[in-house]
Amino acid sequence: MQVYLVGGAVRDQLLNIEVYDKDWVVVGATPEQMLTQGYQAVGKEFPVFLHPKTKQEHALARTERKSGNGYTGFECFSSPDVTLEQDLMRRDLTINAIAQDDQGNLIDPYHGQADLEQRVLRHVSPAFSEDPLRVLRVARFAAKLAHLGFHVAPETMALMQEMVEQGELAYLTAERVWQEWHKSLTTSSPEVFLDILHQCGALKVVLPELDALFGVPQPEQWHPEIDTGIHTLMVAKQAAKLSEQTTVRFAAQVHDLGKALTPKEEWPSHKLHTHTGQKVIKALCARVRVPNDYRDLALAVCAQHSNVHRAFELKPSTFVKIFAKLDVWRKPEKLEHVLLCCQADHQGRKGLENEAYPQAARFRLAYQAAINVDVQSIIGDGFKGKAIKEELDKRRAQAIEQVLTHQQEGK
Repeated sequence: MQVYLVGGAVRDQLLNIEVYDKDWVVVGATPEQMLTQGYQAVGKEFPVFLHPKTKQEHALARTERKSGNGYTGFECFSSPDVTLEQDLMRRDLTINAIAQDDQGNLIDPYHGQADLEQRVLRHVSPAFSEDPLRVLRVARFAAKLAHLGFHVAPETMALMQEMVEQGELAYLTAERVWQEWHKSLTTSSPEVFLDILHQCGALKVVLPELDALFGVPQPEQWHPEIDTGIHTLMVAKQAAKLSEQTTVRFAAQVHDLGKALTPKEEWPSHKLHTHTGQKVIKALCARVRVPNDYRDLALAVCAQHSNVHRAFELKPSTFVKIFAKLDVWRKPEKLEHVLLCCQADHQGRKGLENEAYPQAARFRLAYQAAINVDVQSIIGDGFKGKAIKEELDKRRAQAIEQVLTHQQEGK
């Protein structure tokens, strides 16, 4: 019985980046031997055990054979005769098919180290095409490692395109799509995930609402990049720079979905996209099982981003209405998240990546003025029932007008 460290732990160790999880493969053992040594069985589809002390996963070396459609259509074969090389061959990418023994020696039958050095994401074998989830995983690894200069090998991209054309991705469940999308939101380059999926045609299958944005023009005066799909990738990139909050990054990516619904005869204008987009976001989130907090922020950004961009044209009473719609009195962090998305939208344009966004500061100033209005003094002045809220809104608008006027005058 021999135990090897495998997969992402070896890869990240060699790249000198933080290792989160350690996975192990056990060669030459039976399930009975594992149980005798105190390991706890947890695998349903194939033999996986938890180490008695570390609780880290140890899987018996196995091979896989395609037996159906999708990423679950596999028959696994595990035996003490299965070699380490056979186990590593069933893995997706060469950089994930390196093992390390207890002496620190590397076993690298598929040249993963060379691909690490050359910054290439390359499939191990033709068996890659048997699992549609691997298309999304490659896109996610591309996003995770983009800052190190990694790219997808041309032959792997071609294989991914072939898998899309053969209809394999139709078998992916909503949960797995969201799982990979969500993981991509935690990377330093979430836009790369969407870009790779678009390049191989997978975005059209798993996230058609986003794919539909490519080829839709916007006014060149405001969007030098013109294409809404390109703009979305640029916004996603800016959002990742501005915030580590995955809810913010998600909302930024989907805020313009309504532009895909604009009739062609109205191009490049998209006057109704803040309204039409909300229905698309709701449908997308329902289909992919996106958590409610992600959906709610995305809807708020979709509805309000044009208003936030026009901060210097808004009346004080409009600020109060927007704050009420965002429910910032109870959720002050929501305003900040919306403003970050709007800044990402503003800076996610060709040549304007570093342009200042004073609208955010104006909204923060207005909010601070409004929140400082004391409701108790209104009650003390004799207002009752509905009149309290009406007077509160009125005084908040007055406070906003006063502070914005002072700012305008430079006081």
